[in-house]
Amino acid sequence: MNDDTNSALLVRAKGGDRDALGNLLDRYRPYLRILALRYLDSGVRQRVDPSDVIQQTCLDIHRDIDGFRGDHEAEWIGWVRRILENNVNQVIRRHIQAQKRSVRKETVVDKSSGAHRIYNAGPVSKESSPSHRVMKGERAVRLAIMLGKLPEVQREAIRLRYLEGRTLQQIAKSIGRSEMAVAGLLKRGLRSLRDLSGTESSF
Repeated sequence: MNDDTNSALLVRAKGGDRDALGNLLDRYRPYLRILALRYLDSGVRQRVDPSDVIQQTCLDIHRDIDGFRGDHEAEWIGWVRRILENNVNQVIRRHIQAQKRSVRKETVVDKSSGAHRIYNAGPVSKESSPSHRVMKGERAVRLAIMLGKLPEVQREAIRLRYLEGRTLQQIAKSIGRSEMAVAGLLKRGLRSLRDLSGTESSF
């Protein structure tokens, strides 16, 4: 396993070391995945695999690394996040266009029923919500890496509760568990995060 720090990998990546860039992006994949899941609602995810957005983001970074002018990891994080957000916005725009085409087709069939369909997909919000702020900066990358080490169902429960602000009832419906089971997942997941971080969880 590569023991270089992210900052050291970044310096080498900026110098043209593609292996260092690949290693750095491998470390960032958990962070990119959490962001992609936050930005792509369930309706969009029925059409688009977040992994495809992440892969496109990594390809764009490989292509455009020479254009990165920052010197610090915090600047790198912001640059990477903006590329991901741009790709998400493109996916959402395509999704909306597909929905509009579908609605036009359905209008011929459903015109007499007066039925209306409402779609909530929209571009990535630029507002700085509490959960959005949590996912900025180097601490967010460390958090994403730790979350990636949890069992999938624990990770999803914590993501929905603490990054999306969902209620226990909403989480239970989303993952197909009882509210009591969700509470247990959250408790065990937070305990694991505390063990991984070596400090008390800040959730």
